[in-house]
Amino acid sequence: MIHKEKILVTGSKGQLGSELAVLSKNYNQFEWFFTDRDELDLCDLVALETKLTTISPQFIINCAAHTAVDRAESERELSDVLNHQAVAVLAKWSQVNDCKLIHVSTDYVFDGTAATALTETAPTNPINVYGMTKLAGEKACLQENPNSIIIRTSWVYSSFGNNFVKTMSRLMQERDSLNVVNDQIGSPTYAADLAQAIIIILTHDNWQAGIYNFSNEGEISWYEFALAIKEIGGFDCEISGISSSAYPTPAKRPQYSLLDKTKIKDTFEVVVPKYKQSLEKMFNV
Repeated sequence: MIHKEKILVTGSKGQLGSELAVLSKNYNQFEWFFTDRDELDLCDLVALETKLTTISPQFIINCAAHTAVDRAESERELSDVLNHQAVAVLAKWSQVNDCKLIHVSTDYVFDGTAATALTETAPTNPINVYGMTKLAGEKACLQENPNSIIIRTSWVYSSFGNNFVKTMSRLMQERDSLNVVNDQIGSPTYAADLAQAIIIILTHDNWQAGIYNFSNEGEISWYEFALAIKEIGGFDCEISGISSSAYPTPAKRPQYSLLDKTKIKDTFEVVVPKYKQSLEKMFNV
């Protein structure tokens, strides 16, 4: 009997976990373990270590996180356990057990004051609790297991879960007009593209530890993203751009968090699709 390498995916009910589950069917040279809160509670740090030893994976893809950015402001403790302390446990276990770890992080580790696309070495300075706990998770990850790979991504959407594309699509059918923030600049990420990039890294013969950026190509505002959703979805709704100050939220958002993807392209030969191309793909799923 051929011994298959085991891949553990945490946060399997989320957007990225769900997209990985779809793709995993094409990669049955691995034995896949998809877990969410019910099977693997990342908040229970003691049980987490035991569960990891029971499953004993050769790869861990950590898609689990406390991603409710505004709620994180009042749920600081929960955010820190999920985004930081649990990551430290995963990294420590994988280091001791010769397991490769891919941890997913965020553009929110930046403060948004840059004017050009951010590389992996750009200075971090998060401006909200979510970003702070995710940065603490990155640091713990590399400290406990320097052989980890961290992928920072931004503005994630998918046909699974709740996200900007699905919310906008719904609102554009319900309303005649919408206001969307036009002064936060970045690039969206189709979770299916990120899942594909992760599988390319997994199956690549050259594991290069460190931090990598991944989002789709393009430099746009949320307002421009909404216009693209309107166009591709064929919606008839008037969209107006407004400033962030006109739409206050509990958590501050970075004004500019466009990610430079050169490193992931060069290291793993990952092809990064243009954002509109991927948006069209999602609408056709």
